[in-house]
Amino acid sequence: MTKKERAAIAIERLKKEYPDAGCTLDYNEAWKLLVSVRLAAQCTDERVNVIVKDLFAKYPGVEALAAAEPEDIEAIVRPCGLGKSKARDISKCMRMLRDEFGGRVPDNFDDLMKLPGVGRKSANLIMGDVFGKPAIVTDTHCIRLCNRIGLVDDIKEPKKVEMALWKIIPPEEGSDFCHRLVFHGRDVCTARTTPHCERCCLKDICKAYPEYKKQAEEIAAKKK
Repeated sequence: MTKKERAAIAIERLKKEYPDAGCTLDYNEAWKLLVSVRLAAQCTDERVNVIVKDLFAKYPGVEALAAAEPEDIEAIVRPCGLGKSKARDISKCMRMLRDEFGGRVPDNFDDLMKLPGVGRKSANLIMGDVFGKPAIVTDTHCIRLCNRIGLVDDIKEPKKVEMALWKIIPPEEGSDFCHRLVFHGRDVCTARTTPHCERCCLKDICKAYPEYKKQAEEIAAKKK
């Protein structure tokens, strides 16, 4: 089975398993997603969704947030962790949107990458979720699952995983596929526990399954 064939099967099965999977960050405007995705680094989306309510209530637009001092932003976003650096990036980003992009989030990848605090993962998320353009978001779930399933071979660097996936994932499927990998990674193909292979819809095409199955059998034998 080629990687492209394996990917096609994974795409269709995960569609059935998670038909409504989407971004788990709450937003109703592009700039809010831009802020939230920066805050989500080393923080759960659930916590970010709570914290940004106060941030957006106090600063309800790009102009207002751009005018805020980084220290004032930090005071609100500190519970997300890395408060100083995140507040600094958000401040610089909003000021660049105000001064260079007319207060609007750009709809092309190169301009998004110019914004402070925006890397390839964030830019792809904006491209896919806000503008409906081809995107592949290589977060930790995507990287872990793609290596386990066998869509990439022992590649851990996000950009290299992204480049490899562009070759085997249809452009129109990339964004939704990555969202579904997040849900599958949280619920089934977990990182901090033995994966729940027994209820995985991909186990028959997963390269890692034989090893995890063996581990599960050994654990079960020890409990007897």
